[in-house]
Amino acid sequence: MILIIDFGSQYNQLIARRVREFHVYCQIDPPNVDIDYIKQLNPKGIILSGGPSSIYEKNSPKCDAAIFNLNIPVLGICYGMQFMINALGGTVKKARKREYGFAELKVKEGAGLFNTVGGKTKTWMSHGDSITKLPRGFKITASTENTKIAATVHTKKHLYGLQFHPEVHHTAKGKTMLRNFLFDVCGCKRTWTMKSFAKDSVSQIRDVVGDKKVILGLSGGVDSSVTALLLHHAVGKNLTCIFVDNGLLRKNEAQKLKKTFKQHLKINIRFVNAKTKFLKALSEITDPEKKRKIIGKVFMDVFESEAKRIKGAEFLAQGTLYPDIIESQSAFGGPTSVIKSHHSVGGLPKKMKLKLVEPLKYLFKDEVRLLGKALDLDEDLIWRQPFPGPGLAIRIIGEINNKRLLILRNVDDILLDEIKNSGYYRKLWQSFAVLLPIKSVGVMGDKRTYENIVAIRAVTSKDAMTADWAKLPHKLLGKISNRIINEVKGVNRVVYDISSKPPSTIEWE
Repeated sequence: MILIIDFGSQYNQLIARRVREFHVYCQIDPPNVDIDYIKQLNPKGIILSGGPSSIYEKNSPKCDAAIFNLNIPVLGICYGMQFMINALGGTVKKARKREYGFAELKVKEGAGLFNTVGGKTKTWMSHGDSITKLPRGFKITASTENTKIAATVHTKKHLYGLQFHPEVHHTAKGKTMLRNFLFDVCGCKRTWTMKSFAKDSVSQIRDVVGDKKVILGLSGGVDSSVTALLLHHAVGKNLTCIFVDNGLLRKNEAQKLKKTFKQHLKINIRFVNAKTKFLKALSEITDPEKKRKIIGKVFMDVFESEAKRIKGAEFLAQGTLYPDIIESQSAFGGPTSVIKSHHSVGGLPKKMKLKLVEPLKYLFKDEVRLLGKALDLDEDLIWRQPFPGPGLAIRIIGEINNKRLLILRNVDDILLDEIKNSGYYRKLWQSFAVLLPIKSVGVMGDKRTYENIVAIRAVTSKDAMTADWAKLPHKLLGKISNRIINEVKGVNRVVYDISSKPPSTIEWE
């Protein structure tokens, strides 16, 4: 396995992804991880992530420098490289020229990480500090126009440093560099697969849960459905799934999901109508973070109420994914910046009576789909587009009420109908509508209208950590707009969101 130490980079999840794509297991831990714990893990290699801090700042994150004496290969990326150099006696200073974006890397030594990379290659830089002096035993292996020490190595100790980010797709030969580290330097083997993950997860769930009962919030999405199957394999009849109709679902979604669950999941399921509770709690609330927190609280209140009816229920299972954790809080105790809370992460009350079980929390969406295939989950569930736990509440910008919910449901229904009919549904990561808190002037039947504006959002992505707006055909967009304006009372304008992530997020709230 590979140990990744989290210094706060938003790219941590991408490092983990790249390692797993080579079928090598990896684990992420915070900088304060104990050295004895690392020795017990006995990793084949250690990767030090990037981060937003400067090494010379007070309270900048640091791990035990003893890792450099374990005779284990270490790869420092960006801040991770600067920490390594600083810890071993080198010097890091504020750069005269910051370096963000593409940079041409000139490779001076084509061995080690740069085996088969070539003399020149494009890399992705994101740093304002640079190394000005290397510790004894290190040598420069690559440079850019602005950064003399863009890569370094201590050959005898197997310590490697890259000032750029090999984990992002913008670095042309980044995967080659990581592959060289994993297999040539660390000697890893390709043994980690979704089948092995499923087997290990079932065993871990049994160890944690024992003979106690588990409640799972089942939404009908691939995350909760895969979680349900995984738990079913682990605890069998001790699993009870609860579907909560929060009043924030798509058109006829509750009825469709009931039918789907009965056909494909032979699992004990309870259906709870909690529409009134959610809408009452959300009345006059417009702040997106407050919406998420309220939904999380009501969600847990409903579950704890149901738990009292299930004798012996001690655990709540959720289909939380790694991107949810990355955006909601500092992952694994590291200094990662919070982007937004998720109902299954940041919205949970501190004094929750049920213990959490989150078997998918280190996985990405595409990995969950692969896991679903390994568990023989129905294709329709595997390929269902993501739908947020807070539902339409975070797609209605501003106040939530029945009138605005009805408008958005009807808009969303038309959008998905056209996307599916056009053959784009599986090609897109997500496609949805957002109801805006403003109105615009229009003309219908020779009369002035002053009605709502809806935004259409469609994106392509692999793991939701980055996304690009979908270049849908103009004819399709025109048909969607025409149907919405003609068929949905209360809408007279449709706009298309052409923002990518980053800098925008996929959801608007």
